[in-house]
Amino acid sequence: MTQESRRSTATRPPLRPPAEPEAGRTRLGLCSVTFRRLPAAEVARRAAAAGLEVIEWGADVHAPAAEPRTVRAVREVSDRHGLACCSYGSYFRATPAELAAFPAVARAAVLLGAPRVRVWAGSTGSASTSPEQRQATVHCLREAARIAADHGLELAPEFHGNTLTDTVASTIQLLDEVGADNVCTYWQPPLDIPAEQALAGLVQLGDRVTAVHVFSWWPGNQRLPLADRGYLWATALSLLAGRGVEALLEFVPGDDPAVLTREVGTLRRAADDAAPVRRS
Repeated sequence: MTQESRRSTATRPPLRPPAEPEAGRTRLGLCSVTFRRLPAAEVARRAAAAGLEVIEWGADVHAPAAEPRTVRAVREVSDRHGLACCSYGSYFRATPAELAAFPAVARAAVLLGAPRVRVWAGSTGSASTSPEQRQATVHCLREAARIAADHGLELAPEFHGNTLTDTVASTIQLLDEVGADNVCTYWQPPLDIPAEQALAGLVQLGDRVTAVHVFSWWPGNQRLPLADRGYLWATALSLLAGRGVEALLEFVPGDDPAVLTREVGTLRRAADDAAPVRRS
C-alpha cells in the first residue's frame, strides 16, 4: 500500500451560543454518522472537546425527521456544547416515492438550525441511469430545492457513487439541469482514485462545492489515519481556502472515538497551513 504522505458527562457545560462564522474561513466539523453507536450528547461532547465548531447531524440515527422531539433535543445538545449545525445529513434520494416526505426533512433542518440539507441524487449511478430516470431525479431535486428555499435552506447532494453525482461531469450537468440558486454540492475523494486525479475533480467543481467530507481511505474503503493521505487533504484545503466551506470529518479508523482528537489535530494543521490557490 502506497502512503500518500505520510468532562465527566455528569457535569454539563454552560449553555453557550455557537460562534459566528468568519467570512471565507474553512470551518472544521464532524459528521455524526462517524459515531452512530454513541448517543447524540456524547457525540457533541467529544466534538467540542476536540476543538471542532460545526456538526452535520445525521437523520439515520441521531436526528430522524419523523421525530421532532428528538431533533429538538439534539439542537439543545449542540447549543450546550457551542456547536453550530452546519447541515442536516438526510437520506432523501430525490425519487418520486420520497418527495412527499421532504417537507418534514426541511422542518427538521430548521429545528436543528441547519442552513443546508444534504441529499442523495437518486439511487443509481450516472452510467446506468436512463434519461427518464435522470429527468425524474432532476424534477425531484428541483421541487425539493423549492421547498428548501421556502424554509431558507440550501440543498446539496453528496458526491457519491451509485448516484447522479458519482462523477464530476455528471454532477456539473445535474446542477445545471436543476438550475436552482440554492443547490450546490458536497465533495469527497472517490474510492481508489489517486490524489492528483481526485484533486483535479475538486478544481473542476470550483465554487459549487459547499462542504467536503473528510476521510482517509486507501485502498478501497480501508480506513487509515488522516495523515496517511496528508498530501490529498493539505492540497484540498488549500484549494478551498477563502471560500467559507466546511471540512467535516467522517469515518475515522476503526470508528474509534479515541482517535478523534488525533484526526482533528491533523485536519487543523492542514487548515492552518492552507493558503488560497490562485485559479486562472
